[in-house]
Amino acid sequence: MNLIELLEQAKVHWRAGAEILVLWILIYQIYRVFRATRGARILIGLSAVMIALTLTSKLLELEVIGWILKGVATVLAFALLIIFQPELRNALARLGSTRLFRFSTSEQKAFLDLLADSAIQLSKKRFGALFAVQRTIELKNFAETGVAIDAVLSKELTATIFHHKTALHDGGMIIAHERVQTAGCVFPVSQKQLSDRSLGLRHRAGLGVSEESDAVAIIVSEETGALSICIDGKMERDLSEKAFRKRLNEIFLSSHAQPPQEVAREKLAGEDSGSRDRDRDLVSD
Repeated sequence: MNLIELLEQAKVHWRAGAEILVLWILIYQIYRVFRATRGARILIGLSAVMIALTLTSKLLELEVIGWILKGVATVLAFALLIIFQPELRNALARLGSTRLFRFSTSEQKAFLDLLADSAIQLSKKRFGALFAVQRTIELKNFAETGVAIDAVLSKELTATIFHHKTALHDGGMIIAHERVQTAGCVFPVSQKQLSDRSLGLRHRAGLGVSEESDAVAIIVSEETGALSICIDGKMERDLSEKAFRKRLNEIFLSSHAQPPQEVAREKLAGEDSGSRDRDRDLVSD
């Protein structure tokens, strides 16, 4: 087959190639969204069964089974919408969202430095803490579960709120527009299948709020003082102080921030985080 014949074949079948490419991209993106969720196994199982039955009915010309599969496919589509409702809602909520604040770069930098200082101070004092920094998606539903504060962020304020003897220390703090909006908030606990099953409720709540919105969650472990960041449903754990500051700047100041790593114990800035206990302290005394 010469070059001319190859070009003719390409002209005839280019649409099929384009369809295969689009389907491959779509399937890959679906896999990326659902691979770490509870419904991942359900999706894989249903897909395998449907593909096997469809191929069998086509090869053996089983008309009744083929007719049943067409009806089941319609019902199954609605069932999948219910099963994967949290994931679909999260994906749709992030469409068109951006990573930038509404403030100038210098104001952002000053705010991020103060936020990092506050979290690091809590880490050194072993005060467990959970922050949710609002970005483009409002956290109104979560704010309604807490106590209104509406105050300027400061190290003294965060140390007071997250002191283990205060009434609000077990909940989460929402920061919006560079101000402490509410404290003592209840965040949804992530239902992802995590490799580390010993993760406590504080970490799972931070992961959960990052799944339900585009907020950035910051967690300080009460037992170890370890600093963690949750963004887009993924967690970066046991960050060193230097790595923690750098990551905050990457997320909020860089338009091309690096994506967060999967849930794992990291060694950053040349520091070995060592073996640490997990955070299990979000339950009220």
